[in-house]
Amino acid sequence: MKIFQFGKEEGKKITQFDSDFIMSRIILTEKEARIGCMHLEENGMIGYHQATVPQLLLILNGEGLVKGENDEYINVLPGDAVFWEKDEWHETKTDKGLTAIVIESEELNPSQFMSIKE
Repeated sequence: MKIFQFGKEEGKKITQFDSDFIMSRIILTEKEARIGCMHLEENGMIGYHQATVPQLLLILNGEGLVKGENDEYINVLPGDAVFWEKDEWHETKTDKGLTAIVIESEELNPSQFMSIKE
């Protein structure tokens, strides 16, 4: 398991076409990718399971705890991106609730655009 960051601080200011915003790039794939939004309510959980393909979990709001195979929980907040390799066992849970985007694809390389959280 690796934790990356995609928050505003990681982004690049875009001014083309009279734009004024910050873009935090996340992922680029050439292979098929499945993208979904997960809504975990208070005391919600994505149970301990094995990833069938590489998975990237992007925390949008709320907060929670994630763990990989080492059985150590790590706190995650908005702007954090959790990456699990194929076949890696993992779990996500929250006391207060959280919303996250999940990206699943045979081809994910989050370090291409995002830095690892210190």
